[in-house]
Amino acid sequence: MKKLTNLFLLMIIASHTMFAQLKSIAYQDKEQKLNGVLALPATKKTSSPGILILPAWKGIDNPSKNTATELATLGYTVFIADIYGEGNLPKNNTEAGKISSYYKSHFVEYQKRIQLALEQLIKNGATEDNIVVIGYCFGGTGALEAARGHLDVQGAVSFHGGLRNSSMRMNQTSLSAKIIVYNGADDKSVTNDDILNFEKEMRAGNADWQFINYGNAVHSFTNPEAGNDNSTGNAYNEKAAKRSFEHLKSFLKEVLK
Repeated sequence: MKKLTNLFLLMIIASHTMFAQLKSIAYQDKEQKLNGVLALPATKKTSSPGILILPAWKGIDNPSKNTATELATLGYTVFIADIYGEGNLPKNNTEAGKISSYYKSHFVEYQKRIQLALEQLIKNGATEDNIVVIGYCFGGTGALEAARGHLDVQGAVSFHGGLRNSSMRMNQTSLSAKIIVYNGADDKSVTNDDILNFEKEMRAGNADWQFINYGNAVHSFTNPEAGNDNSTGNAYNEKAAKRSFEHLKSFLKEVLK
């Protein structure tokens, strides 16, 4: 009996190891090579709900990979987008700020890179009309850009992302994707004006939207690598991280078939 129990435990461990496997996927934007990361559910299906992850400003990182793995264990096909491309990853915060700012101001190029990643997600098993895009920090801004650009996603989720929109797009008539923002209430990079303008944009777009503030949380509150000193402006908050992920799971169940 003990041997059977041990065998059963080994099978469980093996199955979780399968969940944890990530696969690099190379794709192109014309001459620019892009390197995304794919995470598949262990139980292979013809198609499954898809989640596109847009990473923070330094590109594909450990937190985004960990999130992809965890979401794959829930049965989703997950793809982490490469926005910058091979050879363009920032080496420090200064470079990250410069290149991420470029894509924020050149939002059409940002949306194009997101669209190319969506195509890879679908190519690797996600159902075309059953996808949610989520993003962290710079990637949170990208998730909102996916909604603003009317990309074919059913939902857009921003974790401590920037909210600002260019004035030329404030009067668009509709936003079809369901939108949710998880924000640190003490995040100094998101001003009260940003929040008010975001709410105006959502109402003008007749959007299905939510905005959730997490108390005592600053920027990067989901990232365990951000330290725990709120005074720096970037810090991990375990409660906010866990609560926001539970809220995400509820949102995914609602939005995805």
